[in-house]
Formats: sequence, structure tokens, C-alpha cells
Amino acid sequence: MMSFCHNRINISCVKSSWSNDVRASLYSLMVLIILTTLVGNLIVIISIAHFKQLHTPTNWLIYSMATVDFLLGCLVMPYSMVRSVEHCWYFGEAFCKIHTSTDIMLSSASIFHLSFISVDRYYAVCDPLRYKAKISILVIFVMIFISWSIPALFAFGMIFLELNFKGAEETYCKHIDCIGGCSVFFSKSSGVLAFMTSFYVPGSIMLCIYYRIYFIAKGQARSINGVNQKLQIGLEEKNGSKERKAAKTLGVVIGVFLICWCPFFVCMVMDPFLGYNIPPTLNDALIWFGYLNSTFNPMVYAFFYPWFRRALKMILFGKIFKRDSSQCKLFLESNP
Repeated sequence: MMSFCHNRINISCVKSSWSNDVRASLYSLMVLIILTTLVGNLIVIISIAHFKQLHTPTNWLIYSMATVDFLLGCLVMPYSMVRSVEHCWYFGEAFCKIHTSTDIMLSSASIFHLSFISVDRYYAVCDPLRYKAKISILVIFVMIFISWSIPALFAFGMIFLELNFKGAEETYCKHIDCIGGCSVFFSKSSGVLAFMTSFYVPGSIMLCIYYRIYFIAKGQARSINGVNQKLQIGLEEKNGSKERKAAKTLGVVIGVFLICWCPFFVCMVMDPFLGYNIPPTLNDALIWFGYLNSTFNPMVYAFFYPWFRRALKMILFGKIFKRDSSQCKLFLESNP
């Protein structure tokens, strides 16, 4: 029997028809994703805030991104979970706009941070002698400001000024709008704009930078083979290893980003041109696949950065509560 989100059946959204077992499984999976996102990013936040050795320009950028991902898991995912499982929105129309705006803002801000982190890594690898002069704490704070402000202006302006409906108002009212729903809707023009702003431009920057770093690391590896003197070989191997590690780390970050977000953004930009025929359940699944990017980011740090693993161990064993624990050395000063 078909059930509805609202007692006014003729204009109500249809509730999900999944069995209780399926709902329980979905809730369990989504709660696990939310908790993993919160715990992983909270550990990054605590590590960088607590240990003074980690107070570097690059790490403040990572700190800001972890804050974005933590807020996504805290403020957005729980409500999205109920909407995805029940296919109903129980929190009111006004909060629907706030939730949708916050969702778009934080998801886009996370992607912006990834893009700026790739810029930071580019200068660290490609111009190491002038890196500290070019990437100062002021430059990092400008990057952080842009990463928060542009997504906020875009998301809240788009939703509260209803620019996302522009050109498709009639289609939305006839085929999408219903009481008890809270779907993210884009017209053709607003969908393309959202795709360009939140995905294509920052994603292209990341890919171009990775391409550049990869070939610099590859060229460095070739130069190692051509060096005959032992001292030079040792120096080259050290530098080449550092560059290859940076290329590998950035490659994994970009790979995870593309795998998580590409399916959602491709479907989002294509849906208006396909007559909004992509099933809402598929859209919900792809949104959660995108959320996983915020879940995986701390795991990338744990895998590639020894300082993160040492900080994690100290946090888990309560060593951060010891006196002067903030002064602990998590890595050698000459090789952070």
C-alpha cells in the first residue's frame, strides 16, 4: 500500500516503500559514515590545534578543510539521512532551504580547499626555494577565506533567491514540487553554473597541477639515473623521493575526489537536459557517494603522513593531556 509524507494525499510526496529491515540497514550504514566522518576530521582538528609543531601554513589549510568536513557530518548528513531513507522531509520548508544551502556550501567549500591544497603542494614541489616567500600565512588565510566565502555566497544566494529554479519554474511546480519533500533542484542554466563553480573549475585546477607535479617527479626520477657521483645520487634520491611522495599523495587525493563527486555532478548537470528522468533514489545515492569524500580525507592523511599517525596514537592513549604534550616532536624539523 502506498503511503504519503503528508495527510493531503493529492499534493503530498510519496513515502519510501522499503521494508523495516532495509531501512534499518540504510540507517546503520549512514550512521557509520557520519560517525567516521566526525571522528576522523575531529582528530585532524585536535592534532593540528594541539601540537605546536603542526602550526604551519599548509596545516592551517588542512585544519580549515577538516572543519568544513566535520560540519558537513554534523549539520548536514543527519538530516540528509532521514530524507534519503524516508523520502520525506519532516523539518519544515524554511529549514529545507537552510539545509540545502548549507549542504551546497560545505560540499563546495571542501572541494575548494582540496583545490587550494593542490596549489600549495605545487609550489612546495616545483618552487621549493621560494615556497615560504610565496605561500605565507597571509596567503593561506586568503585561500581559506575564498574557500568559505565564495561557496557561501553561491549556495545561499542560489537557494534563497530561488535562482536554481530560473527557467524551469513550471516544470518544478508540475512534476517535482510536493508537500513533505526537500529535493535539490536545478534548471539547465543554474545546473551548469553549479557544475562549473563547485566541480569543474576546482577539479580542473587539481588535475592540471597533478599533471605538472607528476611530470616534474618523473623527470627527477630520470635525472637520478643519469647521476654518477654518490653524493649527488644521495641528494637526488632524497629530493626525488620527496617529489614522488607529493605526487602520489596528491594523486590519491584527486582520485578519491573524482570517484566520489564526479558521478553526482555529471548526473546533476545532465538531469535537466534529460527531462528530470534520473530517479530521485539514484540522486540520493550519488549525494552520499559525494559525502564519502569528506569521510575519506582524514584516511588519506593517516595513510601518507606519519605525523598524523603519531598524533592519533597520542590522542587515543590520552597523552595529549600530559603537561607540555603540545611541544612533542611529531617529525624531524628538517623533514616535515
